[in-house]
Amino acid sequence: MSASQPAFVDADIAEEAALREAIENFFFAYRAFTSLPDRMLGEQGLGRVHHRILYFVGRDPGCSVNELLHTLGVSKQALNPPLRELVERGLIGMTPAEHDRRIRRLRLTATGEILERQLSASQMQLLRQGFGLAGAGAEAGWRAVMACLSEAAAK
Repeated sequence: MSASQPAFVDADIAEEAALREAIENFFFAYRAFTSLPDRMLGEQGLGRVHHRILYFVGRDPGCSVNELLHTLGVSKQALNPPLRELVERGLIGMTPAEHDRRIRRLRLTATGEILERQLSASQMQLLRQGFGLAGAGAEAGWRAVMACLSEAAAK
């Protein structure tokens, strides 16, 4: 530290460098996390948005289209084409709700369940390995950071 430069400037520079490293780690981790599922989807002419839909419909069978819109944080115009494609391919079933026939309930078909499990299996394995290598408290810390980031995005 130079005599003309206050200590807090060095601290700010160090913090910025650490945050930039975190951004890079996040980017490369996400790339690794999505690479195999993206490749599998690409072989079928599908993309990452299709995986998101399959995943969240699988996590909440019977959800409505509106509930899925809210979960994904997208517009009807953005969701409609990939959802329709998944329905046409027989990966997602869509049935009217009993109490209100205008509400469409979504569920994975047997084929959709198989595909979703294949896509998510590599991601679960990466997380399992990462948590195991990082040590006992790492998973709880990671979950806390991801929850904070998710909450910030929802505001």
